[in-house]
Amino acid sequence: QVVLVESGGGLVQAGGSLRLSCAASGRTFSSYRMLWFRMGWFRQAPGKEREFVAAISWTSGITDYADAVKGRFTISRDNPKNTMYLQMNFLKAEDTAVYYCAIGRRPPAILAPQYDDWGQGTQVIVSS
Repeated sequence: QVVLVESGGGLVQAGGSLRLSCAASGRTFSSYRMLWFRMGWFRQAPGKEREFVAAISWTSGITDYADAVKGRFTISRDNPKNTMYLQMNFLKAEDTAVYYCAIGRRPPAILAPQYDDWGQGTQVIVSS
């Protein structure tokens, strides 16, 4: 199992910014790095299903975004640090949710069941 630890959540006013981090570790992650894989961000608001936010191919850096966050959020990764980031700008009240990072290989990137391991989540609250 890959250990994923999110950080960077918090309370921010609408229009503000936050940067989430997801640090990956564990022996299984070393195995992941031998083949192609992706990492993604999902979010879950109270009473709603978990939804796709963004994903990145670890080797190529190719990214994918949900329409709701395009132009506002940027996903990136730092290979030597085994860390993925989500820069969130121009935050809106509807971005309020618990944000999770995940790792997997199976397509498509937007489906949560296609990911193998998940972090515990970090809360983001955007006040209007």
